[in-house]
Amino acid sequence: MKKLVAALFCLGAFCFFCTAADAQNIFSTTPEFKLPKDYKPSKLENSPVMQTMLDAAVSETLEKFKDKNLKAENFSATVIDLRDAKALKWASVRGEEKYYPASVPKMFYMVALQRWLEDGRVRLTPEMERGQKDMIVDSSNEATQYILDVLTQTSSGAEMPEKEFEIWSFKRNIVNRYFTAQGYQNINVNQKTFCEDAYGIEQQFRGYKGNNRNMLTTNATARLLTEIVLGKTNTPERTKIMMDLMKREPFAETKDNDDQAHGFTGIALINKKMKDARLWSKAGWTSKMRHDAAYIETVDGLKFVIVVFTENFATERNIIPTIAEKVLDNLGKIK
Repeated sequence: MKKLVAALFCLGAFCFFCTAADAQNIFSTTPEFKLPKDYKPSKLENSPVMQTMLDAAVSETLEKFKDKNLKAENFSATVIDLRDAKALKWASVRGEEKYYPASVPKMFYMVALQRWLEDGRVRLTPEMERGQKDMIVDSSNEATQYILDVLTQTSSGAEMPEKEFEIWSFKRNIVNRYFTAQGYQNINVNQKTFCEDAYGIEQQFRGYKGNNRNMLTTNATARLLTEIVLGKTNTPERTKIMMDLMKREPFAETKDNDDQAHGFTGIALINKKMKDARLWSKAGWTSKMRHDAAYIETVDGLKFVIVVFTENFATERNIIPTIAEKVLDNLGKIK
């Protein structure tokens, strides 16, 4: 009985006296989350032919932008061929390098939210539906802040004393634990996104100097997008919801040439006049970073995920589509 009372007390409004270990023990009495039914991480086979193709695309991109002093260390790329879902092939260049991912983690939060909804951990409301849409379609930072609060049952506010902060931090890290349980490595997806800066406990959680900021690799991001496309992260119905949110129309009229449809991988389809191609994506963009995670299907049968992260070239719109164009030109030649 004493243990039960202590547990209930510690689960209360951020108890001052419980450690992170206490929280872990308490939360472990019931599963934090469920993995997708029959889930197994996607098996990816390194393809020497695809690697040659991607290496060439990177070399040609470096040559094209050499007058702008583009270096190999300024970007990473990963490509996964989905034409045979039972024998996925891939290649990457600097695919395990970690980057501040800007808005790309919103895709991870979307996947977690749909899992939480499917498992009944949270209940869908019109406000939550609006927040998810704005997070992915418009890449709203405010919507993302709300969704992360829902996922983690934490909220922003004043800095906390150490013991209280440990409890809060444990709860905030649940999305990391969810993806770690699926074998994801070299990622950190536990932070809100902001238009300006974080304050209070959010800055405390970053370690004040930013050492706990979100981080992603192109390999991990490409894997997640692949598993969304293949329906491995959730049910067919919830997969459709996620795909619909990420659907982009690069040939639609726009007043913003830097939106997710027109300012990133979509430029490659526009340049090649591929009006019949289909594009799904989640981009990220800051004053320093320009990233995109995209899935493309073409009328001649290509199906592939391409993720390109760039650093220190945030205003250069053509690095990402240049690599994508090379893949569009050459992937079809690989059987």
